Amino acid sequence: MWLIENGYLGLRNGILDQSAILLSSYGCLTCMNCKTKEHKLIKPPGLHKNQKSGKKDAYKILLAFSGLKQALTTNPGYNHRVAECREAAKNLLHASGNGQVEPLLCNVEPEAYEAYKSKLDSNLAKRAEHYFSENMRVMKGLEAWASGNLEDFGKLISASGLSSIKNYECGCEPLIQLYEILLKAPGVYGARFSGAGFRGCCLALVDADYAMEAASFVKNEYRNLQPDFASHINAEKAVLICNAGDCARVT
Repeated sequence: MWLIENGYLGLRNGILDQSAILLSSYGCLTCMNCKTKEHKLIKPPGLHKNQKSGKKDAYKILLAFSGLKQALTTNPGYNHRVAECREAAKNLLHASGNGQVEPLLCNVEPEAYEAYKSKLDSNLAKRAEHYFSENMRVMKGLEAWASGNLEDFGKLISASGLSSIKNYECGCEPLIQLYEILLKAPGVYGARFSGAGFRGCCLALVDADYAMEAASFVKNEYRNLQPDFASHINAEKAVLICNAGDCARVT
């Protein structure tokens, strides 16, 4: 899939989606290092249903659709962000005396970023800030998930969403409005864009007891703000309530 998207479609994406599809496991947080190609599964304590005790899942995942369907290959924003990240990495690596290294932000040490980030122009500085702050959120998120702290985990999800808007500058009015609606929905711990952030949907982590109420709230609020886009969505599938699932498999 990566070869098709990069080589044939011209989309300069990475391996996140494909890896999540193949490596994930029910109830676990899938932590991937895209540089080393290593991954690990982290299961939180006491958040999932137990058949013996009758305990239900503590959370659900909401998928809220915007009605935007533009292909990423027809939107230059996605590939442009990749190019900006490479340019930021190139500048930081040159400044730190490592200009021979492949210009990827994962090859820039955090200490070098802090030392030389002032040399980046405004746009490149924001892209790099998103990358390095996102890595910090991932590390904090692993700790929150492992301890079963959904409140802190949700706050990190929302902070990721905000950085996508402010620093990575992806999204558009309908997606940003959908993100903001999710943050206001009852029982929602956190929300962000799903995928590249230029079309499609937003997701939210929600208290399982409030999932139905939150879904109804989001559906109605989005329809009021974006009636045209909302009309493109099957009303019954505008907001889906999901459980964490296993990876794709052949049966």
